[in-house]
Amino acid sequence: MNKNTICLWYKGDAEAAARFYAETFPNSSVGAVQYAPGDYPDGKKGDALVVEFTVCGIPCIGLNGGPQFPQTEAFSFQIATENQEETDRYWNAIVGNGGQESQCGWCKDKWGLNWQITPRTLTEAMAAGGDEAKRAFEVMMTMQKIDVAKIDAARRG
Repeated sequence: MNKNTICLWYKGDAEAAARFYAETFPNSSVGAVQYAPGDYPDGKKGDALVVEFTVCGIPCIGLNGGPQFPQTEAFSFQIATENQEETDRYWNAIVGNGGQESQCGWCKDKWGLNWQITPRTLTEAMAAGGDEAKRAFEVMMTMQKIDVAKIDAARRG
């Protein structure tokens, strides 16, 4: 067992979410599924209760706790991408599977979990600071999915 594991609350479909993440992202997998030993407020004995999974090497558990605590933008996975093709692949997988677009590289999967699909060029521009960061930031603020070519052009001035 890991010393620290991210626990994500789901309405009841943590296993489906974990399987989607494992199919979509590298170094991701589904581990053990623990079933409820008895009835509980939002489920029955034998329902999947806890699902162990890994997303891009990060250990997680999905807890099927019910609808009381929906996901918010206060938590997100940030996925670093190398190019437009990788950015498009992850963005389109999430949005195309019942998710929704947001702003500045953010999108939400159909389970309500938020994702930042962030090309490294954007992160590098922000780390550079100064005018380069300002130009990249201003262009990013006009986007939903990040356009790598536009970020690169902004970096150059």
